[in-house]
Amino acid sequence: QVQLVESGGGLVQPGGSLRLSCTASASLTVMGWYRQAPGKERELVAVLSTGGSPDYSDSVKGRFTISREYTNNTAYLQMSSLKPEDTAVYYCTARRFLNEYWGQGTQVTVSS
Repeated sequence: QVQLVESGGGLVQPGGSLRLSCTASASLTVMGWYRQAPGKERELVAVLSTGGSPDYSDSVKGRFTISREYTNNTAYLQMSSLKPEDTAVYYCTARRFLNEYWGQGTQVTVSS
């Protein structure tokens, strides 16, 4: 019933910025972002519940900002001061009731 559509990934130099977006086909309680680098397990990046405050992993806190546009069922991840170690496939995730949904992923590559 619920689908997530992501956009905004790409190639950026260290210190640069990117903004990821994730649009859901329905209103969701929780939306957030995970990432997975080659050879590593998927890790939580940021999450924001409806009406709540955001949570971030220690590795991105102070550099990334998650926000939501509730009228459009959209979540954003503003990424600044990007580092090569941020290179990964970024996945949008969302939850409503007891169901969990995932986007297809978007590649972020940080390299000079």
